[in-house]
Amino acid sequence: MNALASPVAGDTLPETLFSVPGMRCAGCIAKLEDGLPRTPGIVSARVNFTAKRVTLTHLPELQMPALQQAISALGFEAQPLGSALPAEDGRSGGLLRAVAVAGFAAMNIMLLSVSVWSGAEGATRDLFHWLSAGIALPAIAFAGRPFFKSAWNALRHGRTNMDVPISIGVILASALSLFETIVHGPHAYFDGAVMLLFFLLTGRWLDSVMRDRARDGVTALLKHAPAGALVIDTDGRSSWLDVSALEPGMTMLVAAGERLAADGEVADGQSRIDLALLTGESKPVAVATGDRVHAGTLNLDAPVRIKVLATGEDTVIADIARLMDQAAQSRSRYVRIADRAARLYAPAVHTLAAASFIGWMIAGAGWHQSLLIAVAVLIITCPCALGLAVPAAQIVAAGALMRSGILVKDGSALERLAEADRVLFDKTGTLTLGRPEPVDLSALRPEQKSVALALARSSRHPLSEALRRALEREGVAPSYLTDIREVAGTGVSANFGLKHVALRRPDGVVPEDCLATTLAIDGEVSATILFSDQIRPAAHETVGKLAELGLPATIISGDRAAAVAPVARALGLTAQTGMLPQDKLDTIARLKARGEKVLMVGDGLNDGPALAAGHVSMAPGSASDAGQIAADAIFLGDSLAPVATAIRAARATQKVVRQNFAMAIGYNVVAVPLAIMGLATPLIAALAMSGSSLIVVANALRLRSAAT
Repeated sequence: MNALASPVAGDTLPETLFSVPGMRCAGCIAKLEDGLPRTPGIVSARVNFTAKRVTLTHLPELQMPALQQAISALGFEAQPLGSALPAEDGRSGGLLRAVAVAGFAAMNIMLLSVSVWSGAEGATRDLFHWLSAGIALPAIAFAGRPFFKSAWNALRHGRTNMDVPISIGVILASALSLFETIVHGPHAYFDGAVMLLFFLLTGRWLDSVMRDRARDGVTALLKHAPAGALVIDTDGRSSWLDVSALEPGMTMLVAAGERLAADGEVADGQSRIDLALLTGESKPVAVATGDRVHAGTLNLDAPVRIKVLATGEDTVIADIARLMDQAAQSRSRYVRIADRAARLYAPAVHTLAAASFIGWMIAGAGWHQSLLIAVAVLIITCPCALGLAVPAAQIVAAGALMRSGILVKDGSALERLAEADRVLFDKTGTLTLGRPEPVDLSALRPEQKSVALALARSSRHPLSEALRRALEREGVAPSYLTDIREVAGTGVSANFGLKHVALRRPDGVVPEDCLATTLAIDGEVSATILFSDQIRPAAHETVGKLAELGLPATIISGDRAAAVAPVARALGLTAQTGMLPQDKLDTIARLKARGEKVLMVGDGLNDGPALAAGHVSMAPGSASDAGQIAADAIFLGDSLAPVATAIRAARATQKVVRQNFAMAIGYNVVAVPLAIMGLATPLIAALAMSGSSLIVVANALRLRSAAT
């Protein structure tokens, strides 16, 4: 523990949150939690391994750069977060516990019920009934809370829902069974009530698991907006300010490799800015004094001074967040199949049960027999099969897709994916891999390749990384270099024997759709290496399969026309270029107004609003955090083939869902009249209900091969 911790242990110290994606094991946890407090000024470090975050408690005078450097000194890359991401509500975990309790109770009660069914009489039967009551009533009180709370809230506000008849059926069955036990009656239905809850809870938990995979896309922007900036005052002194303290008119000093914390104007210096986060533009844009720059973009080459023009909610990145939020809200109005069926279920069940009770009372059956029949109607019409019809099919399909490298976050996404009739593709990072690759290295001599590899290994620039990967794939051995130096914005240089060698920015003209670097030996240009963004494998085949499925495709990109045109020609697609996030939203809105249901496929933050606004959306695994979280499904790997695979699987899932609904309805058509006629006790009703649920689950299991 830091020696400074003791004097300030009782004080309220500031906490700073960092994202540390490089944590891989328990050893990393120990390294951070034990090593960071040894830094003067850091009191404690807490690691959230699941979220890959570190919270530092430190003295007020210790500023952000020093904290970040302390983490870097331990061998981890760290990015400050403006605030903690919201915790999950744990709803699925609560439902799973309720499922476990109901299942365990049902198994034990069924064991006791076997003895009663076998002919136990008198005191023995009463004992088994009391034992069943002792297990069932606490289990029902615990496991039934999701239904009871929902039903009470609905009734309290003068309305009904699916949980109202479920709750009434369970409570009446339990109360009637307890009455029968007290008066030494021959029948109790604790087993039916608990089984009812078990199957209902299973369906609800499966549905919740699918829903919980969706996350709020807006929170992902925290990772792209820096937590603060280094501000230069009028006296030339610098100090680190939190992003909330930045004001228009201040001057930020933004180093090479840093993201901008606010929108502003270049006051001094020149550099290149990576705009991929906002526009999808793969090629950096040169900026100089007077040029406008935006929060969240990355300064690549050299330090620049930025005059702050807009902060916080007034920045472009905040505008994108609002667009994402608004688009997601509009999509949330989509009504799922199960939800539409549920609207008809509650009034129908109430009407049937009440009519059965009144009818048998008029027929002279007495309140006990009439109530028994009404409870049987409530149980036999229980929506267990209905509740399982959708989530069981979606869970099986989602599992099949996951094995094929496609992660579906929300069950409704499969429904919307099956309905899609048009596809919009982003270009950079979606139709293309989003990473530069050397166009042709055959012109380099073996010695040049060895020198280039040695230089590329010494730099972390994206082009150097791409060159290193390509040369290593060829089996090139690096040369031995000395006095290696890298200057941001200039390149990397070294000595190769008596020769001076360097990888640097090219001096000549580079094609519009390419990036480039120059290999120089003794000041003379030896070779200019061009890089381009490669089209994803199976992209052409995927476009063809989408057309076969009745989904025409179009490119909508923030890139320049010159960069988009080669990809559009190669894939045979039309394209719209130079589009801002709002432009993409407007395009989707126009298509929606024509009745088209758009599948949006994109990757960047600039695609986030469009991903949220589309009828359904997909993103590659290499997408930005905001892009992944705004999307309904994520496909892994470099191939584009999973897009067509997901659509085929979604359509197969909807076919099975419709079959499940037909079987559930057919079950009710046969079983409900039997219950109304008094031919089914609550126990028989529970067994019939369970049987229909098992049939629905068995049908859903056919989707295990949906993604093949």
